[in-house]
This record gives sequence, C-alpha cells and structure tokens, in this order.
Amino acid sequence: MRVGILGPLEVRDGERTVDVAGARLRALLIRLALDPGRPVSLPALAEALWADAPPADTANAVQTLVSRLRRAVPGLGVRSGPAGYRLDLAPEDVDAGRFERLARQGREALRDGNAPEALATLRDALALWRGPALAEVADAAYAGAAAARLAELRLTAQEDRIDAELRTGRPELLVAELDELTAAHPLRERLAALHLRTLAAAGRPAEALAGYERIRERLAEELGVDPSPELRAAHLALLRGEAAPAAVPAGRRGNLRAALTTFVGRDEDLRRLTGLLAGNRLVTLIGPGGAGKTRLASVAAGRLADGVPGGAWLVELAPITDPADVARAVLDTVGRRERTREPVRPTLRDTLGRLVDAISTDETLIVLDNCEHVVEAAARLAEDLLGRCPGLRVLATSREPLGIVGEVLEPVPPLRLPPADASPGDAAAYPSVQLLRDRAAAVRVGFAVTDDNVADVVEICRRLDGMPLAIELAAARLRTLSPRQVAAGLDDRFRLLTGGSRTALPRHRTLRAVVDWSWGLLTDDERRLAERLAVFPASVTAESAAGVAGPAAAALLDALVDKSLLQVVDDGRFRMLETIREYGLERLAAAGEGAGARAAHAAYFRDLVGTAEPHLRTAGQLPWLRLLEAERENIVGALHHACDAGDADTALRIGAGLALPLTIWGDDGGIGGDVLARALALPGPTPPGERAVVLAIRVVTEMFHSAHVPTPERIAELTDAVRAAQGTGHPLVALLEPALSIFTDDTAAGIAAVDRARGHPDPWTDGTLLAMRGQIRENDGDAEGMLRDLTGAIEELRAVGERWSLSMVLSQYADALTKRGDFAAATAALEESARLVRELNPAAEPGFQLIWLAAIRARSGDVAGAKAELRRFVADRVADRDGRDAAFGLMMLGDIARLEGSLDEAQECLAEAMRRQDEAPLVAPQFRGLLLATMAHLALARGDLPDARRHLDEATVRGLAARDMPVMAIIAVGWVAVAEAEGRYERAAELLGTSDALRGWPDRSNPDAQRLAERLRTELGEDGYTAAYARGHGLSRADALAFVGGDPAR
Repeated sequence: MRVGILGPLEVRDGERTVDVAGARLRALLIRLALDPGRPVSLPALAEALWADAPPADTANAVQTLVSRLRRAVPGLGVRSGPAGYRLDLAPEDVDAGRFERLARQGREALRDGNAPEALATLRDALALWRGPALAEVADAAYAGAAAARLAELRLTAQEDRIDAELRTGRPELLVAELDELTAAHPLRERLAALHLRTLAAAGRPAEALAGYERIRERLAEELGVDPSPELRAAHLALLRGEAAPAAVPAGRRGNLRAALTTFVGRDEDLRRLTGLLAGNRLVTLIGPGGAGKTRLASVAAGRLADGVPGGAWLVELAPITDPADVARAVLDTVGRRERTREPVRPTLRDTLGRLVDAISTDETLIVLDNCEHVVEAAARLAEDLLGRCPGLRVLATSREPLGIVGEVLEPVPPLRLPPADASPGDAAAYPSVQLLRDRAAAVRVGFAVTDDNVADVVEICRRLDGMPLAIELAAARLRTLSPRQVAAGLDDRFRLLTGGSRTALPRHRTLRAVVDWSWGLLTDDERRLAERLAVFPASVTAESAAGVAGPAAAALLDALVDKSLLQVVDDGRFRMLETIREYGLERLAAAGEGAGARAAHAAYFRDLVGTAEPHLRTAGQLPWLRLLEAERENIVGALHHACDAGDADTALRIGAGLALPLTIWGDDGGIGGDVLARALALPGPTPPGERAVVLAIRVVTEMFHSAHVPTPERIAELTDAVRAAQGTGHPLVALLEPALSIFTDDTAAGIAAVDRARGHPDPWTDGTLLAMRGQIRENDGDAEGMLRDLTGAIEELRAVGERWSLSMVLSQYADALTKRGDFAAATAALEESARLVRELNPAAEPGFQLIWLAAIRARSGDVAGAKAELRRFVADRVADRDGRDAAFGLMMLGDIARLEGSLDEAQECLAEAMRRQDEAPLVAPQFRGLLLATMAHLALARGDLPDARRHLDEATVRGLAARDMPVMAIIAVGWVAVAEAEGRYERAAELLGTSDALRGWPDRSNPDAQRLAERLRTELGEDGYTAAYARGHGLSRADALAFVGGDPAR
C-alpha cells in the first residue's frame, strides 16, 4: 500500500489505484500521510479537517471519518492510541518520504564525486512529483509550512540534479531549463551559479558574464547584499576560462537514439523499472500493443547507459520473420556483423558464440524489443546469453512473457484517466490528457485543454483506455478536426485513427494494424474466445466466460492475459480494452456469430439474476448483492442485448430480477426508462409476474426522474398488469396491489389487499406486507395502527435478516417515534437503521438516518452540534456529487438556522437546497413540497407574507398531487402560520386541528406547531382554541384537504 501527496492524493494497492471519495476523507488521509508511522493528535486532526469550526463532539466526528477511511481503503492501517491516530505506513510508503530519502542519497553521491549515480537517484526522486505538494489541502493552516518545506527540498534536488547533469556533460540540454528556473527564482544564488557554469560550458561565456552582472545588481538593489562565495567563485572561474564541467564522460556505447517527443506520464513506471533492472538480470515489459512498452524501455535504457561500459543496445525484433534470425539480429545490432565471403549461412551456434565473445567482457544492457511473434527464440537466446555472460542484463518488451527462470514481469498499464466530469485544471494533472495535449499542440499550434473542449478531450482519453499509441493517433487528427469531432468519430475508431508517423513500423501507423498484429499471435481457440468475450461490456470472470463461451473458456483466459488481450482487474476478474473489444465485435459480425454470442451473454445474466433474486430477500444477501454490483454493467448490457434481439422473456426476467437491487442501490443502475419501455413493448409471450414488476419499476423510475406523480393512465396500466399477474406466485407481485392503493388513495382497498396476501410463504414478503399496511394507515391518519404494524414488521423482518427493508421500516418507525416525542427510542431506531445500511455498503454513509439524527439533536437542545453535523454531512455529499442528500441536508440545516434566528444563513441554505433539488437526477415529488413549506416559514420570519403564500400555494399543489397525507400535514402547519400572521386565529386553530388529523396525532417534534398552538391558546382562550381545533380535527379526509387547499383569502 502506497500513498502519494506530491500532487493530487493518490492511493495505490500494488498496481491498483484505490479511489478515495469525499473531500474531507481525502483531507484526513493527507494529514495522516504527512506524518506516516507517527501519531497525529486529535486537535491537529480537527484543525486540519474543520479549521476554526470544529464539531461539538470532535472525537466522535474524527472517529466516524476514520471508520469511513478504513472502509474505503481496506488494506490501509489507521491505528488509534492515547496520542492520536497513526497511519500504519513506513515513510518509504509515502512518496514524500521516499523523495526525501532519494534526494538525500543523490546529494551524498554528488558530494562523493559519483555524478552518474547521483544523477540517476535524483531523477528517480524528482519523478515522484505529480504536481504541487498537498495541493488538495492548500488552504489548511498546517499545509502552508509543510508544502513550502517540500517545495524547497524539491528545488534543492533540482539544483543537485542539474549539477550532476553538468558534471556528466551535455550542458546545452540544461540551458533552457535553467533560463526558466532562474526567471522563477531570480534571487536564488546557487541556481544563478549553475546557470553561469552551464552557459560557459555550452560555449556562451558572454551570456554568462552578463547574467552575473544582472544578479549582482539585483542582489544589491533588492537585498542590499553582495553575491555569495559560490556565485563569486563561478564568476572568477568565468574570467579565468575555467568554467567547464569537472568531468565529461567519453561517448557512451550503444545505439540508443535521442527522443523526438516528450516522455509523458510514466515517471513512476520509469522509477520502478530502473529499480528492477538494478536488482534483476531479466525484466520483461508486458502489455497490449500501443501501451508504450518500447518508449519506456528506451528511456530506461538511456537512464542506465552511463553505468554499463559495454553499452545499451536496442534490438528491434519486429522486422524478424524467421525465429532463427533472432540471434543474428542481436549480433548485428551490437556492431559485430560477420563479414564473410562464404555463401554458407552461419549456424546458430556460430552466431551465439560470436555474440558471447562480443558482450561477455563488459557489463552490457540489451533491449529485446517486440518479442511476442518470436517469443520462443527470444526466450532461448536470452536464457543462453544470461547464463554465459554474467555482466549482461536483458530488458525485453513483449505482449506475452518469455516464460523462463529468473524473468521478472513488469506490466505496462494504460495512462491514468481523469473522471468524466473533470475540470480543465483537474484533467491536465492526468498523464493521458497531458499526452493528448502535448501531441495535439505539435500539430495544432496553441492547442490547450479549455472549458469548451475538456469534456471531449476527457472522453477521447477514456474511450481509448488511456493507451498512448491510440491517444497519439487521435491527437494527430486534431490537426484538422475539433476534439468534439474526434470524440464522435471514435464510434468507428479503426477508420478514424490512421496516419501515424511515416517512420513508425507499419503495425504502429494505424489502430487497426496494432490490433491485427496482436490477433495474429493467437491460436484459433484463443481467437474464438476473445471474439466472444467482446460481447461483455465490462469485466468477466472465469465463470461468466465459461457460461457465455463454453466450458473450455476458463482454461484459455490465462493465455489471453499472457498475450495482453485481457487485463487482470481486482480479484478473479478480467477486462478487455475497449479498442480490443470493438475489434472483436467486428470479427464476430463478419463471421455472422454476433447475434448468437449476444444471446448467450443475455441468457447467462438472465439466469444469474434469477438465481440471485431469492437470496436478496434473506440474511445471506450480501455476497449476492456484491456479485450483482460487480456485474451491473454486464447485466445492463444483457438487458439491451435481449431488447435488440426481441427476446421479451429474457428482457423482462432480467428487469424484474433487478427490482430489489435497484431499490438498495438507490438509483436506476444505468437502466433508463427507455430500455424498460422497449422491454415492455416487445411482442410475444411474456411472464405476467415479471411484466408487472418491470412496469412498476418503470413507474417509480419515471416518478423520481420527473419529480411528478404517475399519471392516471400509467396507474391504470399498472393495475391491469397486477391483476394479470395474480396467482403467479412472484413475491414482489404480492406487494404491488397494496402499493397501488397509495397512488389511488384507496385506503380500504390497500388494507384489504394486504390482509389477503398476508401469510405469504416467503417470510420477507410477509413482513414487508405488514410494513406496507403501516404505511397505508399512516397515510389514512391512523397513527396508532401504523405504529402497531411497524412494530410487528420490525419483529418479522429482524427474524428474516434482510437488511434493506428492515432499515427502511426502522427509519419510518423512528419518524413516528420522533413525532410522538420519544427522541431516545427514535435515536436507537435510526442508529440501527444506519448500521444496516453500512452493512449493505461499507463505503456508503446513510443519508436520511444521519440527517434525522442531527434533527433530533437540535430538537433536544444541541443546536450547535446539530448544525456542525449537518454542515459536515452536506460538505461530504457535495464533494461526492450527491445532489439528493445534499439538498435534504441543506433543507434541514436551513430550517434549524431559521429557528435560531440566523435568517441569512437559512436563506442561503434553502436557496442552495432548491438549486440542488432542481439538478438532482432522482428526487421524490414530495420533497419539493416540503422544501417550499420550509421556505414559507422563512418568508414569514422575514415578514414577507406574499412570498410565504406563493411558496405554500405551490407546495399544496404538489402535496395534493402526491396524495401524501404526512406531507400535507406539514404544509398545513405553514398555512397555520400564515393565518396566525394575518390575525385569523380561529382559522389558524382549525388548520392546526386539520394538520394533526391528517397526521394522526400532534407532532411533538415540530417547534413551529408547538409555538403556534401556544400563541393561539393565548389569543382565543382555552375554550375558543379547543373548539376551533376540534372543528378542523373533525373534518373528513376530503373536507380536510379542501380546507387546507382552499383558503378564501387567496
């Protein structure tokens, strides 16, 4: 496990990058990583995380964040102790610590006169920097000094590295860099001295002398000091003509050529590779075509060339067609070509002997480039040479391993990709974007990543999997096309991405040629498997590969990994790059086998979903839920395949099997209403139970996406589907008839439907039916009946052990207890509900539960603590781009601020809540009504009665449309406040009675209702208040709703 803070936070578990979501969680890890292995005190963490506004219970807040961090990064040890929290990593495991060690070693080597070693070490040190240190927490009080210290160490290491470069020659390559550095640090005397020495060594002494005069004058004018002894010594050497570097090495041996383009995004890979070569004699870079293996190998060899007297030699094997010519190619490359007049071709033994003679005396580095098509010959040669030449090291590049003893494999991964919604600044920190930008700027002067094109630039990099060659080919097209045109053209990427360098190998000039080469190295069985795996839109397992491509598939997966057609991702999963996948799909279509492969894929995931579904309703749901989560993209792809093929049965079975997972995930899982509509419209016989369930999913999805209740036509369609599905035995169908009564506001029908279905053979369904009856009774104002049903449902669902439904019922139960004023019992229920949500998803924080716990805290008197909790919650949700929970938290925070008199803060919170509610992709229609009612109370607090009425008018329309009586009860309290403000006290008391009747009991958690009741008793007297309240309380449901929505004063 390694952590990077020299740039944006980066966490790597081996070769895998671990995503840490949430700004505060990232800030916690950065602060701990600054002192790895040492405890960071609670006050120091609080200051780092909350600056001057820490939460009331700092210890608990930090503990909560630490728990979230442990869940987000399971392999990361965070230990607690009396002195604080400690990140259980060695300094070497944090890039800052590793940088300091390497910088120190490089300086020591320079001091000892070993310039080549110093240069290699300092390059490795500086390669660890990916941007400004502690960039994400730059505003934190502690970060300024720490970042400045690291920046100073970085600049010192740059000076040492330049000094080492100067001592090893090539001063002309340093001039431009020193021009920039001295301009950025005009009073830094060591840099100035290096600049003078470099200019002189490059044959530009007049410029060096002029530069000395400039800095001497500047030091005198700005600081009032004379040049330092080091700077004066450099000046004196100039005057004496002694400014050349101390040592210039003889020309290095080898055939490595200078690069014509920048080396982008591989600094960490380069550091790791040079380290491997220092301790191993055979290292093979493996990866798919176009991953950048050759470039990485060439740069690494160049770094090591000065330390190998026998030279660093790049042997290009791509042109070799006969494996027998591999040894000869190596011999020709190292300059020992046998010039013989004999027409007889030398034997392999002769060639090998000459080659051993050529390289056995000195340390030598040979790069065997592109071994995959002659892999057996390359492997035999490498093994022979390494066994007979003790000073030889071999660096190979191949799409598959050489497979010999002593080989160390080093995968070359794609370049890191930015998130899809990255800003220009954030995107520019990612190597894939840097490469595209640099190569595009070479063909289109002035090209930059801007607000206008960043989305398209990021899409290009992501759709090309971060593969360097593909990105370079795309960049070449930016000479005549816009980023948007290139992104759109990637649907036909093989036609678009052509026209690579004329001097490149033919197989590197077009994207199709790259993949053709890889495909040609496969056996027939491997090709067939690769083509069938192309129908998977996401990663595969051995089980899913066998299920779609046949039982022999599992045994061939390793071969495709070895040949870089598949990548290993996570445990037991394999991923095919998108470009390879597109190629495989083309091959399937050309062979006429695409439809069959897609049908097999859809059938496999139909059966998987069907097998998992019953387990999701049990205590053993977690592994099945994790499996479906891991296969989510494949399941969605299978649903699309089935719709494309007109397979209604498969499409509806997949859709119905996702009902509970979609509810638990809290989103549509990537399944939009369009594909559900397509599935429902497919002709042919369909299972009625599954059809009813899919139609219900569509109704709910439409409701949440549009924030409007279903239309009567949609309800009628669902009603017919539910009737047709009666008797199918589908557990979820038993829940649909009672659910319909909520939309139709038919309480008696809903309770009768529950009573008919109770005693269901599935215990989860039976317990959920009881909870639904409680919900129906709540909407009918039967609060005591609701409480009884919820209590029974909790008991039954606890026995079942299914977590999601129990957590939801506990939340509803807590809401009822809160209104009854039993805050302690409500808190216990919410905490149990939150625990269950975390069990379902350890990386998630339960939104509703945390918000209501904060609200109870405020109602119990700890307003400051509640606000701090809500601010923290909202900040985390905003950082995680969760607009729904952020809006809910902001509404609660704004209401608490209003109640304590902070009206400006309340206005800001509620306005932001409304903005986020408008942007949120999934929002219940009732929420806007609640938010408008809250805004009405704020308007009244500001004395703006017309604004309050306007908010309540819209809230009432929404509440009536949703047929949600608890929401209407809350809106009615707003009308009570309006009537009271207008002096219409009897109407206000009547409305308060109506509100309590709609709810089923008085809301003892609502301070507005309590305040208004006291005020009205004072104005009307106890008898007058009681009589008016009773009149409102005694209205029928229809009359009550008409009364709330029909104020004659409007």
